Amino acid sequence: MRKFRKEAFTNVAFLKQITLQTRKSSQIKRWLILFIRMALLATIVVAFSQPYASKNKTLDTKKETVIYLDNSFSMQAKGEKGELLKRAIQDLISHVPQDENIALITNDNMYRFTTIKAMTTDLLQLNYASNQIPYQAALLKAKKYFTKNRKSIKNLVFISDFQQKDMPFKGLNDSLITTHLVQLKPTNTNNAVIDSVYISKRSASSLEITVSLENTGSIIDNLPVSLYHDGNLLSKTALRLEDKAKTVFTIPNNTRIKGEIKIEDTSLQFDNTLFFNINTASKVNVLAISEASDSFLKRMYAEDEFDYKNTRLPQLNYSDIVNQNLIILNELSNIPTSLNTALTSFTTHGGVVILIPPQTIDLPSYNVLLRSYNFQPFQALSNTEKRLTTINYSHPIYRDGVFEKRVTNFQYPKSQSYYPQSIGNTSPVLQFEDGKPFLSENKNLYVFSAPLNKTNSNFQEVNLIVPTFYTISKQSLKLAQLFLTIGKENTFDIATDLQQDAVLTLVNGDKKVIPQQHYFNNKVTITTNETPDTAGIYSIQNKAEIIQNISYNYNRNESNLVYQELSKIEKSTVVSSIEAAFETIKNDNKVNALWKWFVIFALALLIIEMLILKYFK
Repeated sequence: MRKFRKEAFTNVAFLKQITLQTRKSSQIKRWLILFIRMALLATIVVAFSQPYASKNKTLDTKKETVIYLDNSFSMQAKGEKGELLKRAIQDLISHVPQDENIALITNDNMYRFTTIKAMTTDLLQLNYASNQIPYQAALLKAKKYFTKNRKSIKNLVFISDFQQKDMPFKGLNDSLITTHLVQLKPTNTNNAVIDSVYISKRSASSLEITVSLENTGSIIDNLPVSLYHDGNLLSKTALRLEDKAKTVFTIPNNTRIKGEIKIEDTSLQFDNTLFFNINTASKVNVLAISEASDSFLKRMYAEDEFDYKNTRLPQLNYSDIVNQNLIILNELSNIPTSLNTALTSFTTHGGVVILIPPQTIDLPSYNVLLRSYNFQPFQALSNTEKRLTTINYSHPIYRDGVFEKRVTNFQYPKSQSYYPQSIGNTSPVLQFEDGKPFLSENKNLYVFSAPLNKTNSNFQEVNLIVPTFYTISKQSLKLAQLFLTIGKENTFDIATDLQQDAVLTLVNGDKKVIPQQHYFNNKVTITTNETPDTAGIYSIQNKAEIIQNISYNYNRNESNLVYQELSKIEKSTVVSSIEAAFETIKNDNKVNALWKWFVIFALALLIIEMLILKYFK
């Protein structure tokens, strides 16, 4: 039986096809609306969670900033906008966030847990420091101001001209600290400097003062140089300055001079002035205790510089020992215990002793004295002739200006006999050809190992004897030099008697400094280092009494305007301005909030949904 198949009319088939397409379109529309609403809900949820993007891992990471500001004298050099230090201070005030907690270090001060707003006045009043701390020391000092929190963001901003030093800048090797190096450069590296002043010639009526000058940069054809005494102009000259030059001033002798040398140079200012002073010379007290002729000693000790006295041992007044600066034991056959004890006390309090043995001695008494000063003992007299061939040029009595150059071919002094002795712990000054000491020193005792009389030695006849005895004698009373350098350890003696509990004071106007000092019988030994910290002429006073003057000058190390290349410094960011450094820190710490973008995305989805509902049938 045949089956029949239904066949729709043409118009009915068309209607069925339209109904099928309508169902599919409606289904797609519903799915689109569903996906859009789900996306809309998701973006709203994400927006309310306030997402952000940052180089740092968390939004609330603690930020630590330490700034080192170099305020050394080389920062007096002028850049495009004035002195480097003054410009740096203005840039810090302008570009560091006013209320951000920071630490700031200079060469002579520190500010911790503060803000730029709080320290603005201090920064504007910041002065130049006379001593720059070494770069690595500054880095280590700055590092101590960071906490031990390993999760905090640590930034070190190191601001300097990075002047070339003996110890160059090497950077900070610490992965937790980001170092930003701000190198400030001057527009002009020319600089003239007064390097030193010294007495080059002395006569009965006058002194010649030689001034040494140096120049880095272009030749200066006409540089004015002026000499002042106590603020009054004494003399003025001009010179052509290439690399180095000298000029000479003549001043009266035997006159106290409170001197000041000045030049007119537009670069660094601190090295345009050099202070010096010439005091009325204090005589060195020398006492010779002799059993041999002292004629060679009398010839060396001029009355205008030394108060020389000679006595025999039996006539020695032991109470007179404490008033001396130098005691010479001139060929004593025996050193009694009482004298040994007095000499030990004398040298302990800063006195100096020279020991010259005769050809016949009481060996045990000599060796008791030698052992008390850590000398090796004398052995029995040797009658072997020896030549003196070695000079220790590095020893303090020969080191400073005694010899213009090292002598390799000179008339060797001879000794017909001597007392053999090992060097041991002493410092050899002069040595025989076999290395044995002819003159050695330890603990303020100078020991000759051979008699100096003309029968035994020709040492009195050679030129070496005068500078040897003269320098030892002068160093027994360490009078202050023409000037001292701030920041270095300076030790000098003041010949004066002090009452009990009295102290000496350095005074310059309103500045008063009580230096480290020790009183030794008839003198006071003063030691200074970091203070005073201002260049000038200071009077040394015992209460209201002015004893003498002393001059201090700034170290000239900052005068050479040569700078270090920082491009090869590892693990550091090098920038040319303070603004750039803090802009980098700001960008590194910047937090980009993303919730706004999700709100915009949600609004876009809402608009799309509305368009679909309206136009998608």
